[in-house]
Amino acid sequence: MKVRTIALNTFGSFLHNRVIFVTCLLFACNFLLGVFSVLKFKSMTTTSNAQQMQDLMLDDIGKVLFLLSGLGSLLAAWAAAGSVGSEMESGTILAVMARPLRRWHFLAGKYLGVLMLIAVYVVGMLGVTLLLTWLGGQLLHAPWWVLLVYPFVRYAVWAAISMFLVTLLNPAVVVGVVAVLLSLIQFLVSASALSGIPSWFRLPVHVVLPLTTVVLSEDRFLTMTRESLRRYPWAYHVTALAYGMDYALVCFLLAVAAFQHRSLLHD
Repeated sequence: MKVRTIALNTFGSFLHNRVIFVTCLLFACNFLLGVFSVLKFKSMTTTSNAQQMQDLMLDDIGKVLFLLSGLGSLLAAWAAAGSVGSEMESGTILAVMARPLRRWHFLAGKYLGVLMLIAVYVVGMLGVTLLLTWLGGQLLHAPWWVLLVYPFVRYAVWAAISMFLVTLLNPAVVVGVVAVLLSLIQFLVSASALSGIPSWFRLPVHVVLPLTTVVLSEDRFLTMTRESLRRYPWAYHVTALAYGMDYALVCFLLAVAAFQHRSLLHD
């Protein structure tokens, strides 16, 4: 009951935050960019260049979704770090913890509130995917649940990482660290990095940041091609998603352990 109350209050506080307004504005701009791109390619399509225009259209849709995916990762990081850090900066955490409430209850409620926020975001991403492919006259070659669950688990990992980091660092610094990690991950999964970086260096990075591997990457699902959106076996999905949820759980438990031993006042 206590955890649920904190989660609902946390989710409600997000709805009145200016950062959420800016996020919605960026989301809408990316969506309109996708609509403009789809309509442009449709108007340029003729019988002779239909296949070429289709490939270009799918590529642009994939780029829009890639931008929305990165925005979602930053949103998850900000929400997790800000929900805890703002309480400590304002001192309201002292009033909250004065009640018969354990520290892990507090973090669990905050984390669930963040998960509620990113669940809404993921549903919005799915809506954009379906609408853009429909406007382009294309078929979605992946089960709809894949485009819900994979990003959700990915953002849950970032939220857990950020919740751990905010027990040690300032919330703004945490978001900056996550932005750097996102850039690093994007580089490490690029073709040049895969061919140029020795395996002895990549392996430890993959262990520390499993998002650098294809196991948890939803990029292949966001790249709108028939090959990348083909159906994967259930065993693959179960393994990948279980790996992601386990990683998020470990990061959350680290956050709980660190939170137990830190001052509740902002340093």
